Amino acid sequence: MKTLPTGLQAHLDTGTTTLAWCWRLTRNDGQVFGFTDHDVPLTFDGTTFEPESGFTASEIRTGSDLSVDAQDAEGVLTSTTITETDILDGRWDNASVEIWRVNWQDTAQRVLMRRGAIGQVRRGRVQFVAEMRSLAHVLSQTVGRTFQASCDASLGDARCGVDLTDPAYAGSGTVVTVTGDRSFTVSGLSAFADRWFALGMVTWTGGANAGRDAEVMMHEVGTTDVTITLLEAPVLAIAVGDTFDITAGCDKLFETCTGRFANGVNFRGFPHIPGQDTVIRYAAKGEDNAGAVL
Repeated sequence: MKTLPTGLQAHLDTGTTTLAWCWRLTRNDGQVFGFTDHDVPLTFDGTTFEPESGFTASEIRTGSDLSVDAQDAEGVLTSTTITETDILDGRWDNASVEIWRVNWQDTAQRVLMRRGAIGQVRRGRVQFVAEMRSLAHVLSQTVGRTFQASCDASLGDARCGVDLTDPAYAGSGTVVTVTGDRSFTVSGLSAFADRWFALGMVTWTGGANAGRDAEVMMHEVGTTDVTITLLEAPVLAIAVGDTFDITAGCDKLFETCTGRFANGVNFRGFPHIPGQDTVIRYAAKGEDNAGAVL
């Protein structure tokens, strides 16, 4: 049961209220934004909540079990704060959300109704709808390690230990020709072997996408050119002359860890666990049943 502050409870007891909804969103890059359905700005806790921002909330869907409660927030794409480019770029994904009920005549009279995170964002031509999930969604996330053959570390993190600033694993290039919305030929990477950067990361350093990252799907070295294909098309179009930094990729296999990175000691998987064929095999006469290592 939620206990209301004394001032807000007294305001509600009058029977005539001046209440507004406020949403405070904190993105993963640390930027904080405030929105309200009131018609003038409201300020509290160091955040200014913008009016007429395009945010319109739906009813809150909730239940008595551990299912994820949700609320939709609908908004227009013409706001200077919420842009289509940022939504496409994923900058609002999993942003933390606080939903407040506030007396707009005295913002000290307020109560935090719930916390959550931005879930699925659906985009239309002139508007977006963002799903606000309750904290129950954290319960559906995997915690701890999984017993699996492949590595569960991210290449270059503390558990992996590979130094991606090593020139052997990093390069810089320039777009020479654009062959598709996510593929292009480059200069500057001719010293690297075929597929060296497959599953790696591109960080754009120049052009319309400067500052953004993209995952590499394919790295092909031909007889006359080098082609990079991204997993997804960038938010903005790739252009000739765009510059980028690129790092090597890893397919999480033990053979790649030892052969490409000489990092088998830090491999975070279990490459020698029996496979599915071992699980379903049946008893039969022969050397396989002599007790030796499979």
